[in-house]
Amino acid sequence: MHSQWEEQMAHSDIPESANDSLSHWVWVVLLCCLLFTAATRTDLNGQSWIAGSILVCLFLMRNFTLTDVLRNLFLILAAYLTARYFFWRTLTTLNYYDFFSFCGAVLLYLAEVFCIVLYLLSIFINIYPYKRASSSLSPDPTKIPTVDILVPSYNESTDMLEVTLLGALQVRYPRDKLNIYLLDDGGTTEKRNDPDPQRAAAALLRHQTLRALCERIGARYLTRDKNEYAKAGNLNAALPVTYGELILVLDADHVPTVDILERTVGLFEHDPRLFLVQTPHFFINPDPIEKHNVKIFGSMPTENDMFYSVMQHGLDFWNASFFCGSAAVLRRTHLQSGGGVSCSTITEDAQTSLHMHEQGFNSAYVDRPMISGMQPDTYVDFVVQRVRWAQGMAQLFVLTNPLLRKGLSFGQRLGYLSSSFFWFFGYARVVFLLAPAAYLLFGLRVYDANLHEVLSYALPHLIAAMLVADYLFGKVRWAFVSEVYEIMQSLFSLPAVFRVILNPHAPRFLVTPKGEQVSEVVFSKLSGPFYVVYVLALAALVAGVYRYFNYPAERDTVYITMAWELMNLILLNAAIGALIESKQRRANPRMPADMHGQLVFDSAAETQCHIIDLSHQGALLVADKSAAALAESLPRVKLRAFNAALQKVSTLSAKVCNVRELGDGTVAIGTEFEYETATEKAEAVALAYGDSERWVALRQARNRRQGILKSFVALVMLGTKYAVLHFMILLEITAGLIAKARQRIVRGGRSTVRRTAGSRRGPGLLSETSLRVYSRFADKPDASPDSPPPKLVVSEVKS
Repeated sequence: MHSQWEEQMAHSDIPESANDSLSHWVWVVLLCCLLFTAATRTDLNGQSWIAGSILVCLFLMRNFTLTDVLRNLFLILAAYLTARYFFWRTLTTLNYYDFFSFCGAVLLYLAEVFCIVLYLLSIFINIYPYKRASSSLSPDPTKIPTVDILVPSYNESTDMLEVTLLGALQVRYPRDKLNIYLLDDGGTTEKRNDPDPQRAAAALLRHQTLRALCERIGARYLTRDKNEYAKAGNLNAALPVTYGELILVLDADHVPTVDILERTVGLFEHDPRLFLVQTPHFFINPDPIEKHNVKIFGSMPTENDMFYSVMQHGLDFWNASFFCGSAAVLRRTHLQSGGGVSCSTITEDAQTSLHMHEQGFNSAYVDRPMISGMQPDTYVDFVVQRVRWAQGMAQLFVLTNPLLRKGLSFGQRLGYLSSSFFWFFGYARVVFLLAPAAYLLFGLRVYDANLHEVLSYALPHLIAAMLVADYLFGKVRWAFVSEVYEIMQSLFSLPAVFRVILNPHAPRFLVTPKGEQVSEVVFSKLSGPFYVVYVLALAALVAGVYRYFNYPAERDTVYITMAWELMNLILLNAAIGALIESKQRRANPRMPADMHGQLVFDSAAETQCHIIDLSHQGALLVADKSAAALAESLPRVKLRAFNAALQKVSTLSAKVCNVRELGDGTVAIGTEFEYETATEKAEAVALAYGDSERWVALRQARNRRQGILKSFVALVMLGTKYAVLHFMILLEITAGLIAKARQRIVRGGRSTVRRTAGSRRGPGLLSETSLRVYSRFADKPDASPDSPPPKLVVSEVKS
């Protein structure tokens, strides 16, 4: 009897070498032999020679394009060093000195075991990444299935929803076989009858506004009676009243490109057991860490690229790629046979895929960005989103342990295990932050090894792991970036995941706010825990210097822990820098563009221009200097450009917002679109978001290998730069508070501080000197050329 995996292989176009059973058995035997030798103890000199020889091989191999066999050998050799470290760490370093030291040692050991298991799982999953090609629609119109596009919504703005619906309405597909539905959970009967009159009125207004919007643009409006099970319940409520054979799910902020169905629907014709085709999520705005820390959005791979550009390919080989909540096409009959979208966890997408795979259905992953979405703009919202993901995947692990599920293949079990187990990283990251301080400050023996042992076992393991990460993910995830992101999440995800372990059914679905505009430069209200950990790291380094001079017999341990703590401090610098929420004026950020156009003035004069960046609301143009006078005297213009999504020339009405000389005989002209017709707005949406080639080009431009050393240098330089800026501002605010308090004491409680324009001080505002420092250190905020400098306040960003 064939396994599910073997059945998938029989219907796939994976290279024959990957299906060779004999080859697989050879690798299994080789792995068993390597594990046996990895557990064999040698003296330190022997271990040094083994580790050194393997590292030399790894360094040499990574510089060449490897065949499948050599690629697997590279991964196995690296895993062998990790296995040697694991057996040594387990058998020789867990010694009992005192109760508290032993407790700390066990906590650290478990954190390391977690990381080793996750590391080995990632190697397994990516052993044969499967690059699946898109599939075109059938030339026979009778074989083209009907499709419903479902856009679930809760509290998103009308403007955001209109853009997404306009994008969906322009998807290339037979009109008689396509319907677009807005699923409004913010205007349900339950909300319109809320006991609070204000909330009821707001829900009624939303209901009427969105219904009118759908009628005006040609979409269909659906709502339901009760708000049960959040997004999953919203989708399930739509299933009985919609009828398409396939369903494309889009988040409210995910604008599709016109070819999303052309490149996905055809796969369902070739595989009747296929229930899902997932495509990557592509974002047009930086997340808070990219935007507020090192200003790297667009110049380096984003956090999501590793998952969508590499991990999903590995999962696809094992028939384990899963539903990510949006930008996915599902087969209705299979979804309904499984009971609809799962409601048992707050990550309904992954849970649904697990149930479908259990029933023997297949999934596919097409790696072409065909939606453009929005990431959280503030760090608070970023944490809300990631805590929800962590809790949902922890629920998946606790309630539906993939290793124990019937109907899953071996590869699927490990794929789901990796995807859910990963979100316990908060435990390991917090332990790694605190472990060096446990010894340096309190003398706890949490890692019992001398310097020679660490150099022979631990260091080779760490170097090999970094080489593997750079080899597998170097183009889509630069070294040490994961560590920064994990630190930024772990202090909040760890208690949230712990609550899931105590009560797996407790978490509630929270919608991630999108499209917020930050009018001031603010400190995140979540900064406090980072200050505590940062001060602890500094105190540990000072204590390390004391221990070095006063405990000479422990200098090996001092070297190790101080180097570890210094690395923690470098990562914390990058984290601290991300806690300044810089000004964000645009709700719809512009993405780089490379388009030629014509600027037509009221006088019928026109000039050639180049579109530099673009959104559906406006564009930045570069034109000859002679256009400056016309642009300033005739602020109403027409922008004419070839619309690749619609394969036609679009003419958009716009007003000139600002003109700026660039110094090379050209001028930059900032424009804002002013639509004269509904068709014009739809064409602006298609021009800005409808062409997937644009997203492919932008992703390829930023996905480049940086190298481990260069990534580390960049982390040190940029992290230190923004951490210094953060603390300079914090010191000034503290000094202002102290001065104000002293004045009140001296004046008997009456403040005589004079407030004048441009000279306000205190806990909320920066002096002119600090504003100049901020402008010198930080990149300019996302603002028009003539916008005033930002102020800085300490407050929570409100939606």
